[in-house]
Amino acid sequence: MAHEPVLNTLHAGGLVVSRRIGILGLFFCLLFAVVLGQSLWIQYFHAPALNVSAFNRVSGNSGSNYPRGDIVAADGSVLAHSVPVGSSTTSFTRVYPDGSLMSGLVGFSSSQYGRWALESQYNDVLTAHAQPPQSWAQVLAPSQAADTLTLTVQPALQQIARVALAGRDGAVVAIDPRNGGILAMYANPSYDPTPLTAISSATQVAAWKSYTTNNAHGFPPLGLLATQQTFPPGSTFKVITTAAAAVSKPELMVKSYPYAAFARLPDTNKLLYNSGGSACGGTVQVMLPESCDPGYGLLGMDLGRDIMSAQATAFGYNTKIPLDLPGVVSSYFPAASVFLTDRPGLAYSAIGQKDVRATALENALVAAAIANGGTAMTPHLMATITAPDGTLITRYRPTAWLKPLKAVQAAQIVPLMRGVVTRGTASGVGFHYGDQVAAKTGTAQTGNAQANTDDWMIAFAPANNPVVAIAVVVPFQATSETGASIAGPIVKCVVEGALALSKGLPPTGTRSTCPH
Repeated sequence: MAHEPVLNTLHAGGLVVSRRIGILGLFFCLLFAVVLGQSLWIQYFHAPALNVSAFNRVSGNSGSNYPRGDIVAADGSVLAHSVPVGSSTTSFTRVYPDGSLMSGLVGFSSSQYGRWALESQYNDVLTAHAQPPQSWAQVLAPSQAADTLTLTVQPALQQIARVALAGRDGAVVAIDPRNGGILAMYANPSYDPTPLTAISSATQVAAWKSYTTNNAHGFPPLGLLATQQTFPPGSTFKVITTAAAAVSKPELMVKSYPYAAFARLPDTNKLLYNSGGSACGGTVQVMLPESCDPGYGLLGMDLGRDIMSAQATAFGYNTKIPLDLPGVVSSYFPAASVFLTDRPGLAYSAIGQKDVRATALENALVAAAIANGGTAMTPHLMATITAPDGTLITRYRPTAWLKPLKAVQAAQIVPLMRGVVTRGTASGVGFHYGDQVAAKTGTAQTGNAQANTDDWMIAFAPANNPVVAIAVVVPFQATSETGASIAGPIVKCVVEGALALSKGLPPTGTRSTCPH
């Protein structure tokens, strides 16, 4: 019993030591948890923000020591990818196999001038970033790689647009009206992005200077004319004027306007003449196919400034179009208050003249809204984003952008636009009857010293089940030309190509007479 105090003392001491070891172990576990949490935060959850931080010091065209992700077309062809610089494994440059064909959309990634177009819009996706960890080792040291961006664009249709424009300044936009996917968007002038990714700084500087210098018409090659330039839409705007009547004053859809070569307008001695000075008139069923200027001027006056301004806005005028591409500008229709002191201006605005301005993208969306039962779907270029292992990350989900009119009202306009092709101003273009094209021509006066015209056509096909809506503009044409003669053949080629692709056929089949 004499040893009992000693044993008790030893037992107590052991408990103290054990408790201290337990506390120390818990402390180290907490430290490990903090390190693990910090690692997860920095290398996984916070990685995307760090990748695009302005404080990054990594160099190279990719903006990373890793290659940028591929940009791929709808047909699977690669539009942009990264290759090593020489034998380097940490320095990469960008390659654009299709050159100027896709540059307006794809853009560039340059060590000297940054990024533009889709290379900029989807930089977070295309820049290498931490991938989801597949093991504990990858939690502490995540792998770095970029994702792949796949587009809705069909290169074959893009090529048809380029060939049909034949080097002239202008723009072609083709949209799937059912979901808003951009099938083609080509414009002249264009540029080859390759020099902007050159290793030589002097090569990049020379290319940049050339691409940012305006051409004879005031357009820089680096800008995308389809989304960054506006033009008076001319008679293509009569589709919106017709929609305004269908929506707000349906009685005007059956009103007959005087058969005359001109219309007298209030507060002015000037007369609104029909194109070519010919007489025209009647109801919209007659006037839209033949594109009657005096009658539509009077129709606009009957509708009034509030209705006209509201309907233009309903179709997307005075609003930035939510396309996933930087630099998109808004189209313009005057506010209703403008016409309080300019009543003749309302008549001219109703036929797409005066101060009305539209982009090719906007006009394609007008055609798409009519084609899609009155709803304009949000336009988009992205189809999918996939991980390096091919796993689907994002698939675009179609969304409605605007609904300027009801389906029953849009259905009233479709046969009128068919009439433009079968018996109206586009009857001489040569559209195949089986393609069931619905269209509207436009020959807008530019008002410049040369008195040129901006030649337009909007269209969709097939009229009974549209799969493509198109807008073409070719500005600064001779006054002897028209939207039908200049833009019409381009629309015909794009329609044929788009319909063939929709059936899984080559876009330039044996029945097509379009060059390619």
